Amino acid sequence: MTIYKAKKSNLKELLSKSSTKLDVLADNTGISKPLLNEYLSKKVMSLNNAMTISKELNCKVEDLYVWNISEE
Repeated sequence: MTIYKAKKSNLKELLSKSSTKLDVLADNTGISKPLLNEYLSKKVMSLNNAMTISKELNCKVEDLYVWNISEE
């Protein structure tokens, strides 16, 4: 079985790549700017917020993080 664990957020890179500012992402998703700032560093997103952000940034949910992958 493969186990996936979010290691590091890619949100900063994805925002830069899409030329989207954090304020705009907050306005377009309804996710508060303070919470988005937490996602930029260490907090792992809820699935609902990850889906919302991925749709806004035109990426896959799994693109939002660098993943640790292990086999059991």
